[in-house]
Amino acid sequence: MKIYKVGGAVRDRLLGIKVTDIDRVVVGATAEEMLARGYKPVGADFPVFLDPKNGDEYALARTERKSGRGYGGFVFHASPEVTLEEDLIRRDLTINAMAEDDDGNLTDPYHGQQDLEARILRHVSPAFAEDPLRVLRVARFAARYAHLGFTVAPDTLELMRQLSESGELEALTPERSWKEISRALMEDQPQVFIQVLRDCTALKTLMPEVDALFGVPQPEAHHPEIDTGVHTLSVLEQTALHKQPLTVRWACLLHDLGKGLTPVDKLPQHIAHEHTGLKLVKAVNERFKAPRDCQELALLVCQYHTHGHRALELKASTLLELLHNFDVYRRPQRFEEFVIACEMDARGRKGFEQRSYPQADYLRGAARVAREVAVAPLLEKGFKGPQLGEALKRERLNALKAYKEQHTL
Repeated sequence: MKIYKVGGAVRDRLLGIKVTDIDRVVVGATAEEMLARGYKPVGADFPVFLDPKNGDEYALARTERKSGRGYGGFVFHASPEVTLEEDLIRRDLTINAMAEDDDGNLTDPYHGQQDLEARILRHVSPAFAEDPLRVLRVARFAARYAHLGFTVAPDTLELMRQLSESGELEALTPERSWKEISRALMEDQPQVFIQVLRDCTALKTLMPEVDALFGVPQPEAHHPEIDTGVHTLSVLEQTALHKQPLTVRWACLLHDLGKGLTPVDKLPQHIAHEHTGLKLVKAVNERFKAPRDCQELALLVCQYHTHGHRALELKASTLLELLHNFDVYRRPQRFEEFVIACEMDARGRKGFEQRSYPQADYLRGAARVAREVAVAPLLEKGFKGPQLGEALKRERLNALKAYKEQHTL
């Protein structure tokens, strides 16, 4: 029985990156031996065990073969006869197919260290094409390590393309897809994730609404980058540069989907794209069963982001309606994330990356003014029920009118 560190722990140590999770593989042992040593099984049908002292995970060396569609369509075989090399060959990328023993000796049968040095993401074997989830995983690794110069090997990208066109991606469950997508969006260069998916045609299957944005022109005066797809990638890049949360990143990815529906004879103008895009945003939200906070913000940003950009021009009554639609009195954080998303959208234009965005502080100030209107004086005047609501609305409107006048002097 011999234990090895495998996968990300070995990869990141060789890259000089802090190791957070350590996966271990056990060669030459049976499930009965693991149980006898006090390890606790994770599940009845999978040869993975936890160390009761620290919760570390240990997996018996195993082989896999394809038995059906999707990422779950595999049968595995775990036994003491399975070698380390046989276990490693089932892994996705060569840089993830290295192992290290307790003395620091490296086992690298598929030249992962060489690919690390060459900054290449390369599949280990043709069996890569048996698991559609690997398309998303490789795109995520490309986003994670783009800052180090990593790119996807051409032959690996071709396998990803074959997988994308085989229909296998459609067998992925919403939960597994979302897990990869959400992790990828939180990487340092999430735009690379989307670009790699597009390069292998997976984006057309997974998010045809986003794929449709590429090649769609916008007015050059407002969008020097012109292409809506390029703009979307730039906005996503800004969200990462400014360390924004997942809710904002998801909303920014979907905010312009309506532009993909603009009739050709109306281009490059996109009249009412905020409203035509709502059904598309809803469809993508539901396809991946995105968390409720992500779904809500994506819909609101799609519908109101042009209001954000025109904030200084909005009438006080329109501003009050906007604040009401965001429920800023009970959910101030959601409005703050909307403001941030609008700023990321504005910065995601060629040449505008460092431009100030005064609309942000203006909107924050408007929300503060509306929230500061006190209810107590109205109660003292005898207002109650629907009359109280109307009186509160009038007071907030007057406060916003005064705020607007103050900022237009």
